[in-house]
Parts: sequence; C-alpha cells; structure tokens
Amino acid sequence: MADEIRDFNQQIIAEFRANEGVVGGMFEGRNMLLLTTIGAKSGQERVSPVVYTRDGDRLVIAASFGGAPKNPAWFNNLVANPKVTVEVGTDKFEATATPVEDRAERDRLYAGMVAHAEGFADYEKKTDRVIPIVLLER
Repeated sequence: MADEIRDFNQQIIAEFRANEGVVGGMFEGRNMLLLTTIGAKSGQERVSPVVYTRDGDRLVIAASFGGAPKNPAWFNNLVANPKVTVEVGTDKFEATATPVEDRAERDRLYAGMVAHAEGFADYEKKTDRVIPIVLLER
C-alpha cells in the first residue's frame, strides 16, 4: 500500500513539474501544490502533492489522507519541523506551516476545502478523527 501511494505521488509530482503546476486526472481543475517537509524521524526531505485553497495571503491545506484513520506523514513532519518549502505553479518559496487549533476556524477553512473539491466531504465521513487544517504562510 505504501509503495502504491508513493508511486502515485511520484507521478503527480513529475506531472506537476513538467506542466508548470498543472495536473490532470482526478486532480484536474484543482489547486495543487507541492509541499516539501523534513522527515520527523529521518531528517530527509519529503515532497507531497497536496490540494489547497486560499484564505487571504495564506494557503490552506487539509491533512485528510483520503479519510484514513491516521494523519498523513507530511502532517507529522511539519508539526516537528514547521519550516517547509512550497511550490505553486512555477513559484517556489519557504513557508511556515501552522496547524489550526481553533475548531470554529478549522471548520470554516475545511468548508472552503469542500467547496473547492467535494471529495473532502467524503473524507470527513470516512474517518472518526478531526481532519487537521494547516495554514502555510510565506
């Protein structure tokens, strides 16, 4: 399973970089970014394709992991090391990742994710955990 996810992500990353941040397939028409975190245990750089929305100047991402019972590894990495690198289109920049603690704010931002990509509503139904929302700020 982990190998399948890794291979899937590598294909998206390659497509993203080959097409100036545009990807097709199930992510066509969605805002996609590449998030580079430092592994919490390994200390190695890890790149993850992530759907995002905007809240003012901030980018908003959800640690949905497709509705899995646990958070994706990238979430644990950015909690341990909140300095991340973000690629949006051809723009690459350093950012600080901050999980949203306030439940009302988290719910408002998650609703924005659902409005952008309806699959996020399904992810919430599939899991008992509260899916974390993270703000990325330059």
